[in-house]
Amino acid sequence: MTNIHLNGVTYAFPKQPVVVICVDGGDPAYFDHGIAAGIVPNIARFVRDGYSAIAEGTVPSFTCPNNMSLITGAPPAVHGISGNFYLNEQGQAVVMTGPELLRSRTLLAEFADAGARVVSITAKDKLRSQLGKGLDLSKGNVSFSAELASTCTLAENGIENVLALTGMPQPDMYSMELSLFVLEAGIRLLARDRPDLMFLSLTDYIQHKHAPGDPVADEFYRRVDDAIGRLDALGAVVAVTADHGMNDKSTADGKPNVVFLQDILDRHFGTGETKVICPITDAFVRHHGALGGFVRVYCRGSRATPEAIIEHVKDLPGVMMALDKATACSRFELPADREGDVVVIGDAGTVIGAAQAEHDLSNLADARLRSHGSVTEARVPFIINRRLAAAYAARDAAGLKSHQIFDFAINGAAA
Repeated sequence: MTNIHLNGVTYAFPKQPVVVICVDGGDPAYFDHGIAAGIVPNIARFVRDGYSAIAEGTVPSFTCPNNMSLITGAPPAVHGISGNFYLNEQGQAVVMTGPELLRSRTLLAEFADAGARVVSITAKDKLRSQLGKGLDLSKGNVSFSAELASTCTLAENGIENVLALTGMPQPDMYSMELSLFVLEAGIRLLARDRPDLMFLSLTDYIQHKHAPGDPVADEFYRRVDDAIGRLDALGAVVAVTADHGMNDKSTADGKPNVVFLQDILDRHFGTGETKVICPITDAFVRHHGALGGFVRVYCRGSRATPEAIIEHVKDLPGVMMALDKATACSRFELPADREGDVVVIGDAGTVIGAAQAEHDLSNLADARLRSHGSVTEARVPFIINRRLAAAYAARDAAGLKSHQIFDFAINGAAA
């Protein structure tokens, strides 16, 4: 069993099972409230007796780029995944969930090739192929999603009969059970197989609908904490982080607080001069209406130059910053060939949309809009159930990146 080297970091072979949990939408405010209210006793114990900090996540603060940063230990400039959508050189919108778009090997595949037994479980299937890229499923490794748990096969996922394993029915896509299924499957596999490395990635449906302190959110975090405690009791190093935070993006009267940027640009520069892409968009927009805090603007004519766009939008109410491609890529470590000519980022209380006609907001009437994508949702928890070895404990937490979570959990957690 040898060390592995990936993206400038050397990782020791785990001496005990290591479980990294990505709580999708797990804003630090949920954990702060849960600790204060006494509903997350296991997390509270980890914070007290282990290691806890606030880390800086990947911007845009969306699910795909952050999950890929976590499993590669690197920013999007290295792994290439900077959202759910981008425009290619032909001007076509490309979904960024294909494994061929991932430009880095993953820690999961690297450890599996070194002889480790690896498990990757995600809530939404959109992440599965990238999380499982290069993972040899013929050698006891596992990669599946809760979304398609009922159809898992040995050939495709390295496992079958997952519903029987968990004792749970197939969960609905828009439910807390989708995330709880991921955790339950992880617990059962840890107890049964003792894999060396596990990555468990949840979904943020609850956080999009329920603020910290809401009874539904409290119940969800109570159950998540119970599952985390069971993983801890099985002797694993357990590390908890998030792909992004979450903020209320509604006006005082409860309506979504949106800057429909495409409409604004069309009125000023003319239709067809620009194209706004909302990289939060995926197949499941019921909980956010494809509205997030980060959009890409592509110049398509002669009037709308990056400089002119920035000048026109930078002082709009709700706009936190408007940056040209080079500045955005440098500041947020993004791949230039997958970035727009201009990046527009909303403030903590605002989402940026394309054209109003392109967003279906009918499913947002039951709750205030809560969403993410901005730098204001890039602060995430970084919690480990063990104290750190001296060299890691001495590091300055002010510069901590969420994509260092495997480094800290594998190399830094004291035995």
